[in-house]
Parts: sequence; C-alpha cells; structure tokens
Amino acid sequence: MPIKVQGDLPAKEILERENIFVMDENRAMHQDIRPIQILIVNLMPLKEETELQLLRSLSNTPLQIDVTFLTMNSHESKNTSTSHLNKFYLHFKDVKENKYDGMIVTGAPVENMEFEEVDYWKEITEIMDWSETHVTSTIFLCWAAQASLYHFYGLKKRQLPQKMFGLFWHRVLNRKIPLVRGFDDVFLAPHSRHTEVSIDDIRATKEITILAESDEAGFFLGMADGGRKIFIMGHPEYDRVTLDGEYKRDLGKGMDIQMPKMNGYKATQAIRRLPDKEKACIPIIAMTANAFEEDKRDAIAAGMNGHIAKPIQVDKLLSILSEVIRRQSLYRLKNGTMGKTDDAFTDNVIY
Repeated sequence: MPIKVQGDLPAKEILERENIFVMDENRAMHQDIRPIQILIVNLMPLKEETELQLLRSLSNTPLQIDVTFLTMNSHESKNTSTSHLNKFYLHFKDVKENKYDGMIVTGAPVENMEFEEVDYWKEITEIMDWSETHVTSTIFLCWAAQASLYHFYGLKKRQLPQKMFGLFWHRVLNRKIPLVRGFDDVFLAPHSRHTEVSIDDIRATKEITILAESDEAGFFLGMADGGRKIFIMGHPEYDRVTLDGEYKRDLGKGMDIQMPKMNGYKATQAIRRLPDKEKACIPIIAMTANAFEEDKRDAIAAGMNGHIAKPIQVDKLLSILSEVIRRQSLYRLKNGTMGKTDDAFTDNVIY
C-alpha cells in the first residue's frame, strides 16, 4: 500500500523512481481506507535526506500511511531551506490536538551537549510527554533514544572514548516479542554516535525490555510500556551510502575518525602479519590528530612507515609517500624481493 505525502515533496519523485508507491493528497481522498497516521519529528540537519530514508523504510508495510513532518519551533535550521520547512513541516502547536498511530523522533547532532543545553530541549520533552496520551507507539532513534531514556527514566548518557561508527553485529534476545519477528538471530546494524547509555543501567531499569544488543556497540533495541515506547540506539534507517557520506564529511572537517572494530594501529599490525609479503609491506602512513612524540612512536611500533599530524599538508604527505616508495624500490633492488617483512618495514620508516 502507498505512503501519502504532499505532491511536491522532493522525496516523492525519488521514491517513485525506485518503484515505491507514493500518493498525494488528491488521490488519497478517493481511497476508502483509514490510513495509519505517522508523525515524524525530524531533528536531523539534512532533513530531506532523512525524509527519504524514513519513507523508504515505511514503504515496506502493506498498510496505507499518512505522514506528517514536524520541526522544532525553538530551533533555527541552518541546513534545510526555510521554504522547504514552511511548505512541508508543521510545528507542535499545529498538531497537539491530534492523535497519531505512531511517531518517530530522529537522532540529532547534539550528543556532545548536555541535554538541558540543547535549545529545543523544553519543546522536545513537551512532545515526549504529549506522546504518552496522543500517540499509540513512538520510536526514538539514536540521540532521541538517549534523550527519552534520560527524560523518562533518568538514565544518563556517557562519552565514548572514540566514535561508535560503522556496521556492528547484534543478537536478538527476546524472540517471543512481536517487535523482533522477522529479525535474524544475528544481524548487522549501523551506528554513528559519540555517546551511549550504559546497557547495565538499562538492564537495571525494570520498565525496559532489551530486545537486541551487541558485544561491541552495546544496547541497540528495547521497549517499554508494552511497546508504546521503542528505543533504538543505532540508525536502522540509514541507506547503503549514508555511513560513507558521514565518513567523508568528518574527514573533510579534519576529524580523527577511527575505523570500526579496528583502529589504525591494529589494522596495520594485521596487515603486517599477512602471509603475502608483497601485501604485508604496503606503505602505511599515520594521518591523525594525535600529534605528540609518543603518538609517533606508537605509529612506528605498530608497523607504520611514517606519521603526519592533522591538519594534513598535501605537499608533506606526497613527500613522505615518495620517500617511502623510493626506499622500498632500493630495498627490492638490493635484496631482489621484499624478503622478511620486519626487515623490509624497518628499512623504510620515515620519522
């Protein structure tokens, strides 16, 4: 069955190209069906991208869905045009007398701030409280999950030592709950966050049932009040290129982004242990915000050929790469092969 949206919503054309059945208000008026009413509180900066991701996910249901988008009145959006917001979004005052079958509250890039410091905190908590009497079931995604766990149960978030970023394996814990029906016992899901709520704190909260967790990423999915509140710590709405876009965005900002599961040191050590000596001796240069002498020593000890501190100077990077390649070429001429990995690496270190 179709998703009902405004006829000129930009996401509608993209969804139709993907063969997803979307109808506008005029056609929906002639349908003798009571649609499921869904309110989407979009807190993400790139609202059009999030609209598309969520509408794709909602299109998997056989039910007809009527979607309403909500934005914060107490926050000025800097990444979505005012005309788009005025045309396709409502404010809380416009919907507070309505009732909805479901509500989705998205994540937001404010996790490094205390909850009370967020400019729309009062408004979003008012919406959370309102949802208890006006919404049948609410999904809180990522930051919204952390915010709702704090607001309803007093569970505090904590800073992670490094960004939880990438695809991680999770396992279903409570197969009898209908919410996880159709899930594989073990499944991959994306995370992209700097903070978390301790899974031990969530376990200690009797009102919450944990439905899925990860050894690496911690809490993923849980519910309370018989499914009226659903908490998802990751981003199941992300499409196949979202993480790639975030990674490139963070690199462009000069941020020190660690690879999921392995940081650069561990990845280098794994490469140096490869049985294929040609691959094991590939040049590896550390490019990092960690710029102390001990960081340089750690990079070299892990098996890297050199170290460059951010912000990256392209001419310096090219110079170091050229020197490493030159030394490897001389080593090949001298030894006829890359020979022993440790020797080949040691002879090609650039400090």
